[in-house]
Amino acid sequence: MMMLPMISFMEPDRLWWLALIPFLVVLYLVLLHRKSSRSRTTGISNLNKVLPKQQAWKRHIAVGAAVLSLAALNVAFAKPSDEVDVPRDRATIVLAIDVSRSMIAEDVAPNRLDAAKAAATDFLGMLPPRFNVALVAFAGSASIVVAPTTDRGLVSRAIEGLQVAPSTAIGEGIFSSLDALVLAPVDPDHPDDPAPGAIVLLSDGFTNIGRKSATAAQAAKERKIPIYTIAYGTADGYVVDGGRREPVPVNHEELQRVADISGGKKFAAGSSGELKDVYATIAKAIGYVKEEQEVTEIYTGYAFGFAILAAIAVISLGARWP
Repeated sequence: MMMLPMISFMEPDRLWWLALIPFLVVLYLVLLHRKSSRSRTTGISNLNKVLPKQQAWKRHIAVGAAVLSLAALNVAFAKPSDEVDVPRDRATIVLAIDVSRSMIAEDVAPNRLDAAKAAATDFLGMLPPRFNVALVAFAGSASIVVAPTTDRGLVSRAIEGLQVAPSTAIGEGIFSSLDALVLAPVDPDHPDDPAPGAIVLLSDGFTNIGRKSATAAQAAKERKIPIYTIAYGTADGYVVDGGRREPVPVNHEELQRVADISGGKKFAAGSSGELKDVYATIAKAIGYVKEEQEVTEIYTGYAFGFAILAAIAVISLGARWP
C-alpha cells in the first residue's frame, strides 16, 4: 500500500489565504453563467462576429492554471516541510560474499559467482563516497579480504579475485563481518561517535559447517548491525561433481531468519538483472536517511509551472495560430 507524504508547515497561519481559491472559482463560474445567459437573451452581436473565436477550453485552462499557481504559491508561502532522503555523511558497509562451490552453478549466466562479482562492483559505485566498505568472503571458513576503506578500486579488484572453495559457513561469514566493522577508521571530526554499520550478505546455500547463522545474527542485533541478506540463484541450480549432477537450490528460509533476527531485510534475486536491482534498493536504504526539511522550493516550482501554463493559454486566446 502506497503511503502519502505527511507534510507539515512552519507557518500554518498563512494557509488561510487558500480560502481565496474557492471564492475565485465560484466567481469564475458565476461570470460564465452570466455570459451564457446574456448570449441566449441578446443573441450574437456584430462585434462578436468579427472578433477571433475564443475556444472555451483555452479559457478554462488559463483560469484553472492561474488558480492552481496561486494555490501552490500559497502553500510555498506557508513554508512546507516533509521527510526527504538525505545522503548519510558516513557509514561502514561490509560486503559478505558466499564463495562456496555451489556458486559456480550456471542457472544465472555466466554463473552465480561471476554475476555476483559484477553486481557487487556496481554496488560500490552506488554508495556515498565517504562510506567505508569492507569485503568478507566465506565458504568452509571466512576471512576479511579487505578491511574497511574508501578505496573503491581496492575493493573492486579484491572482488574480481574471489575464488570458490568447499562448504558453506554463513555464521562464520557474519562473525568475520562483525570483526571487520571493528577495523573501521575513526572519523577525526567525530572521534567518539561511531559511524553506523551494516552487513550486506549474499549467499545461495545452507550452512553446513561452523557456528550457526542464527547465533551470529543475534550477535549482530546486539551490536545494532542490520544484515541485508540476498538469496541468490534459482531452485533449478546445480553443479557437476565427479560427473554427477548435484542440485544446489537456494535456501531462502535461513537467509530470511538471519535478516529477521538482526533487524535487516531479506531480498531474493534469480538473475543478474534482479541482483543489480536489489543492490540498488539496499544502497538507497543504507546510504540515505529520512530527515525533516523545508521543501518550499518544490511548491514554488509547481507555482511557476502553472503560471507558465496559464500565460500560454492566455496568449493563445488572442492569437491566430498558423
